[in-house]
Amino acid sequence: DLKKVPGNIPPDIVKLDLSSNKIRQLRAKEFEDVSELKILNLNNNGIAYIDPAAFSGLNNLEELDLSNNSLQNFEYGVLEDLYFLKILWLRDNPWRCDYNIHYLFYWLKHHYNVHYNGLECKMPEEYKGWSVGKYVRSYYEECPKDKLPVYPETFDLDKDDEEWERHKEQSVQTVKKHGVIVTVIG
Repeated sequence: DLKKVPGNIPPDIVKLDLSSNKIRQLRAKEFEDVSELKILNLNNNGIAYIDPAAFSGLNNLEELDLSNNSLQNFEYGVLEDLYFLKILWLRDNPWRCDYNIHYLFYWLKHHYNVHYNGLECKMPEEYKGWSVGKYVRSYYEECPKDKLPVYPETFDLDKDDEEWERHKEQSVQTVKKHGVIVTVIG
């Protein structure tokens, strides 16, 4: 029945199981004194909010279980200190597919060595059941063609080179119509 992360955790602990408690939020620097931690289980707590600095200091964390909580998205910065994370459990959360989910999706995309599961839209109703990746791609497909950015990371990395070249050519043609010069580096 813990309502917050206890403050008396031994500093040399490697595995911490705080699952099935009543921790509704994670405050800044909750785990800064347990820097050796490799596995953290926060499953089934009803967590609805994680401060961007909550995992600060968990440089050695390899596995994080946030499944079966009340998370709708992550604020920018929540995952930034998790350099060695390998497994991220995300299932059974009510992920809201709107612009705020983009940070989590792009963090996972750029940290391709992190295995994760359970990133499925639960709301709003029109995206319920969609993978978050499909939602993010559709977000850019709905942009007017002259507003599409010319960044490779905007598009799904699974697209083959020919399709990427077609998108790039369309964007460059649109740019030329407006008399703007764009330099693509990458």
